[in-house]
Amino acid sequence: MTSSEMVAHKVSRHMATAYIALGSNLNQPDKQVVEALHALHAIPKTKVIKHSSLYRTAPIGYSLVQLQEIPEFINAVAEVSTSLVPLDLLEALFEIENKFGRERPYPNAPRLLDLDLLLYGKVVINTERLTLPHPRMFERGFVLLPLAEIAPNLQHSTDSSIVDLAKNYQNQGINKFLSHEYI
Repeated sequence: MTSSEMVAHKVSRHMATAYIALGSNLNQPDKQVVEALHALHAIPKTKVIKHSSLYRTAPIGYSLVQLQEIPEFINAVAEVSTSLVPLDLLEALFEIENKFGRERPYPNAPRLLDLDLLLYGKVVINTERLTLPHPRMFERGFVLLPLAEIAPNLQHSTDSSIVDLAKNYQNQGINKFLSHEYI
């Protein structure tokens, strides 16, 4: 077992702050994300601290033909405090996705719900099942903008704040859709 795998399985004795990205682009995606935010409250040993507004996001990473058929995404980020170890938290997120009917027919397929564990404290993990920080989070405006809304002082390992990183995505088809006060 590698050191990353040991960290992923290590029992947490203290509460850790973790950030979870939520996204959907099928079957009333705003409703899917709001219901998923409520489902996070049911994760054992975990408390939702706050969540971002909902953001409407144009699909990215698709061919021009696919773009004509892919609906826009609704995205958000939640901050949780948990005593679950990283892999147990990840499993809880997979259980929520499965309850919502998540299917994975191909990479980046349209989805009812996608939950990604972005950060877990300052833990760095690189295993087959889990990589923390999330390997693509710093390249995704639909993650950085909602994360900057709820954790503006959060620092990236390169000493860049999340707010500074998010500024690169402010004019790229990502718009606040519903303020967190109304969710």
